[in-house]
Amino acid sequence: MLDLRYKTILGVAVPLMVSSFIQSVVLLTDAAFISRYDTSAFDAVGNGGLLYVTLFMALAGMGDGAQILIARRIGQKQEDAISSIFSTSVTVHLLVAFCLFLIAQFVLPIALDTFVHHKDLALLQNDFLQIRSYALFFAMITLSIQAFMLAQGKTWVVLISALLTAGSNILLDWILIFGKFGFREMGLEGAALASTIADGIGMSFLVLYLIFGKDARAFGLFKRFTIRKDAFKELLKVGTPLSFQGMVALGTWTIFFMWIEQMGKFELTVSQNIRSIYFLVFVPIWGFAGTTKTYISQYIGAKEFDQLPRIQRRIQFLTVSFLFLFFHGAIFYPEQLIRFLNPSEAHVLKSAEILRFISVSIFIYGFVSVYFQTINGSGNTTITFLVETSCVLIYIASAYLFIKVWHWDIFWIWSVEYVYFITLGVLSIGYLSLFDWKKKEI
Repeated sequence: MLDLRYKTILGVAVPLMVSSFIQSVVLLTDAAFISRYDTSAFDAVGNGGLLYVTLFMALAGMGDGAQILIARRIGQKQEDAISSIFSTSVTVHLLVAFCLFLIAQFVLPIALDTFVHHKDLALLQNDFLQIRSYALFFAMITLSIQAFMLAQGKTWVVLISALLTAGSNILLDWILIFGKFGFREMGLEGAALASTIADGIGMSFLVLYLIFGKDARAFGLFKRFTIRKDAFKELLKVGTPLSFQGMVALGTWTIFFMWIEQMGKFELTVSQNIRSIYFLVFVPIWGFAGTTKTYISQYIGAKEFDQLPRIQRRIQFLTVSFLFLFFHGAIFYPEQLIRFLNPSEAHVLKSAEILRFISVSIFIYGFVSVYFQTINGSGNTTITFLVETSCVLIYIASAYLFIKVWHWDIFWIWSVEYVYFITLGVLSIGYLSLFDWKKKEI
């Protein structure tokens, strides 16, 4: 079981953060490439990417559920149960990926044509999603193996996969978007194809590691590859709320950007600049989120409840510290960040003003996210779904008032981020303070 030294916590979190950082650099590089190709393509990739990530979160939720269950069994020293959880995770991910793929191919084109105000953007978003959605089949394998590795604290394996994904994506973006080395210039479709192929490369590494590494043999993953009814029920019970939670959160952000698109292309491009820079925020938050879930689940499994506040304090300190490291540019030099992403001077000033304005809300998020992930790690995922749903309902109601009723300037519309993060903190702290959450059996 993992110890509580800062060195050990960072040993789990840093590879995850590096992995997230690499993915964030990829997203920023994607945006920088496509913004220099065409502004409409930049906007379409932004909104189309949000739709893809919304679908992806359904898979990621099941992966988080598998991670929590495997970590709990490690804490309980029930290693024999891990193989059935893993095999069940692969099967469930396959079923979910197939359903999501059908939605992307046949449902979203109709929805985009109905709700997107600028029809040229609707067509471009659909072109992007028709290619990008094939990556869901790579993700189903990647997330299953990642859950198994993260539950053990072996985050370096995930890091290497992310490095391969990122490196290949950046190279393929340059080749396929602009047409290098004999390839035709593909623009937006090249961006979608590059990311999809890169996801396949990252997945291939994880599969090869699992086949030739020691972990699969140690836990009998292939020898005892069976789908047990109890493991299936456990995964659905823990993972389903997390899937809906992720989809609700990203789906709400997608609606927010659709409403901004209806305001005008200037407001959309400014907001896409913010969205792309935002992914720097998620570097420490995602890294320490996975770490929190693993630690909380293992220590509850071992019934060492007195150590949980200590886990929270240490991870909160590290989260806020690393947030300042990764996101200080939003406070001190936002213009330079925006210009790297999108050199269009028409959008730089407004984008930089908004980025500096919302920067404090990010530090609030970093602090309270540890409480939220504590609930996840405890296995009370239905509660986190209810907390998330409450937050997004308040968020979307506020956004509707700001955009559709009061017609605020785009600067003040982004104050909705404070509404969301403060609500998340209040509800998470309230639940942990008022209810007996430590004895959840999973």
